[in-house]
Amino acid sequence: MEKIRNIRNIGISAHIDSGKTTLSERILYYAGRIHRMQEVRGEGTGATMDFMELEKERGITITSAATQVDWNDICINLIDTPGHVDFTVEVERSLRVLDGAVMVLCSVGGVQSQSFTVDQQMKRYRVPRIAFINKMDRTGADPERVCRDMREKLGLNIVPLQIHMGEGDNFQGVIDLITMESVTFEGDNGEDVVRGPIFSDYTEVAQAARSEMLEALSMFNDEMMEMLLDDQPISERMIHDTVRESTINRDIVPLMMGTAFKNKGVQLLMDAVCEYLPSPLDRIAFARDHDNEGAETPLASDPDAPAVAMAFKITDESFGQLTYTRVYQGRIEKGKHYRNARTNRTQRVGRIVRMHANDREDVQDAGPGDIVALVGVDCASGDTFCGDKLNYSLESIFVADPVISLSISPKTSADQDRMAKALSRFMKEDPTFRVSSDPETGQTVIAGMGELHLDVYIERMRREFKAQVDVSQPNVSYREAPTVEVEYNYKHKKQTGGSGQYGHVVGRMIPLPTDAESTYEFEDNIVSGRIPTEYIPAVNKGFQQAMDKGPVAGYEIVGVKMCLDDGSQHAVDSSEMAFRICAKDAFREAFLKTKPCLLEPIMKVEIEMPTEYQGPVVGDLNSRRGMIMSTENKGNITVVQADVPLSNMFGYATVVRSLSKGMATFTMEMARYAPVPNKLAEEIITRRREEQAAKK
Repeated sequence: MEKIRNIRNIGISAHIDSGKTTLSERILYYAGRIHRMQEVRGEGTGATMDFMELEKERGITITSAATQVDWNDICINLIDTPGHVDFTVEVERSLRVLDGAVMVLCSVGGVQSQSFTVDQQMKRYRVPRIAFINKMDRTGADPERVCRDMREKLGLNIVPLQIHMGEGDNFQGVIDLITMESVTFEGDNGEDVVRGPIFSDYTEVAQAARSEMLEALSMFNDEMMEMLLDDQPISERMIHDTVRESTINRDIVPLMMGTAFKNKGVQLLMDAVCEYLPSPLDRIAFARDHDNEGAETPLASDPDAPAVAMAFKITDESFGQLTYTRVYQGRIEKGKHYRNARTNRTQRVGRIVRMHANDREDVQDAGPGDIVALVGVDCASGDTFCGDKLNYSLESIFVADPVISLSISPKTSADQDRMAKALSRFMKEDPTFRVSSDPETGQTVIAGMGELHLDVYIERMRREFKAQVDVSQPNVSYREAPTVEVEYNYKHKKQTGGSGQYGHVVGRMIPLPTDAESTYEFEDNIVSGRIPTEYIPAVNKGFQQAMDKGPVAGYEIVGVKMCLDDGSQHAVDSSEMAFRICAKDAFREAFLKTKPCLLEPIMKVEIEMPTEYQGPVVGDLNSRRGMIMSTENKGNITVVQADVPLSNMFGYATVVRSLSKGMATFTMEMARYAPVPNKLAEEIITRRREEQAAKK
């Protein structure tokens, strides 16, 4: 158990360009995993954790990378995740299996759009975290404002454990409020951590900050509160224990600061990770026991218990599938068989490797808390592996729906097979990447989280699979929705000799509010067996089938509540098929009476730029039917948040770069669906019908 107590599984998550990968590189260097630090952008071979060629070229993280380091006799499994919302599934599946996280924020940018997404993901999986304010060496660094933003915008109980000595070019180091020492970082690469007395300029500020820290912590420790009231000194051990306990309980978020690029503050962050973030023994994972009606069962971090592990990420490689796996209970051993709870098939584990970015090291087994990769095991992302006749499954990973699609076609017949092979692999690796075939045109349609997301996969198709493809204009995923409540009374009657078909449904079609959690609801109000119970699911299925393709423009229907109030049956001619067809036709007939409207995806766009370019950028957003939600000045940087229809955002990256001379950055994520203005809706419907007519 002592070995498990000394394991930390952590992820590094943040908004784009907050310095996650640079921080990971420093951690690897100081822990002795690498002997020379590389930068994300610049000379050399690129950062260790950005091992894909595309990542090195673009200077961004595309896929999460795992490694393991030792720090003060603590074994740390570290996952560096992407910041772009297009690759958010990488963050989702990493946080699903991690015990703790480091949330990185830029000292100038503060809480940015992707910070909200990361915060929601950490809350969804109940992951304790440490906040690290990075880039303290940047002009305009303002850690106090970042703290305030985290409290006000994210609702976090931030407890700073350090204060800074200088900022921007004058950033010297930090003051440790627990030991009340100044900490500076000497040597060519900041490897020498020098502790000393607090400089006289900072004595009063440090005393005030320590009092605030102790007061915040005493809310979670009655003994500490009594000692503070009695003016008794508080020991360092008591502070450490209180911070650890309240962090694991997610009552507080300890705050550290530094600059990874200038090699300051990283070692103290690693000390805090070991001291305050939980080991696998401190987090209780639950599984569903399907032999006990799906009851929630706690898992024990016990190497001698039957094995339970989760496959959280899959990559296909030339030698077979690589399955990243987190072991929760028991041991996964090389050469042994384990059952996949989803498929109910047993599989042999032929090889187990420990990943170090793109390098791997063979191991014989893996115990509770270990994150390893299984080679050649056929499974899907989110599958649970069990041993010794257990029938457990772990909570799956949240997967967002795609918001943008492209039509692609191979240039030659030889490219057809290569393209099919690439798409099959990408779909298996990434649950947010979807492939479908348009039944009318026969075209292959790929869908994803954004332009960058699809652009990366098309580029990978060309490079890794040598598949040359033609790409056509992206299609927006419009939706159709009812706007008024209507009643329906539909009878399906068909006699063709022999047994016929008879179904009769009566009820109401009700529009759901735009903020409803689900896009479809079914309410069964049948009494006295007017429709036999065994036919009710067929009616429900018929309604749902009718939603796949709306009668207005052929888009999916959303926001509908179907109430089944009455109906009738025929003793001989009624059947499940008859009621399904009846429900489908009743839905279509009723939907046309609801004054249906067209809905379009609205994107939440955040643009960060030098203030001098604010006018042209905002003017351009207005021309795109954008609604400016907020404008915030952070020194000489302006951050604009706007809601803009997705249909007007294609190619925006090029436009915003030209408007700002390449100095603006933007992020975009799905916000909601909203009605399309009537005039535009008519154009879309006319164009859609012309396309469908041309195909026939």
